[in-house]
Amino acid sequence: MLAFLNTPVGVAYHVVLALSQFLAPLTGGLATAAAIIVFTLAVRLLLSPLSFTALRGQAKIAALQPRIAELRARYSRQPDRLQRELTALYAAEGGGLLAGCLPLLVQLPFFSVVYRLLESATVAGGSNLLLSQRLLAAPLGSHWLTGAGPVSLQGLVFLGVFALIGAVCFVAARFLRTTAPTPAAGRIITGALPYLTVVIAAFVPLAAGLYLLTSTAWTAAERAISRRRTRAGSQVAASIPG
Repeated sequence: MLAFLNTPVGVAYHVVLALSQFLAPLTGGLATAAAIIVFTLAVRLLLSPLSFTALRGQAKIAALQPRIAELRARYSRQPDRLQRELTALYAAEGGGLLAGCLPLLVQLPFFSVVYRLLESATVAGGSNLLLSQRLLAAPLGSHWLTGAGPVSLQGLVFLGVFALIGAVCFVAARFLRTTAPTPAAGRIITGALPYLTVVIAAFVPLAAGLYLLTSTAWTAAERAISRRRTRAGSQVAASIPG
């Protein structure tokens, strides 16, 4: 574990433990799993302004692509002029590359803290008690391909989580196809990319799989909300007389 993450991971650990104790009267043996989900949702809610800023930036960049392609074709033999024109275009539209990337980069330390909390066997100077708890028949610290193995009650719990992640990824893949049309060669990559989350979940502890499920579902919801807002804004702008 990176040393600078030790303190925030320790704080997150105690927060999740407290949440599990708070939720225990309502959720019983599922308290720790529920606490992980609630904590992940809270972190994503805290970071949602950055997420929506990134989505708006990405939408601006996508809208600029036809003009960027036109500039590249026009100044293909004048790289200096092309760079000046692109810089001017980004400045005028506020859609530079950092508009979509910077807010995502700022979020990475937060995601790293949550992920490391849920995959580390030791935390805060002792054993990670979160991973010793269970989701139905599966310990939260167990892996799909080890321990009881994939063909067991524990394996069935994992398969249920994989199925839920796959369903969310299916929705996300359809969303990408409809909002960001790509050439035929790129559709395969665009369609398959979201499903990498299922592959990752197969190799991390079940607790981290719950985090991936919750975070992926939140991302899909954010994209849907952002798309609806963009459409509503476009309709309002179109209704205003020029």
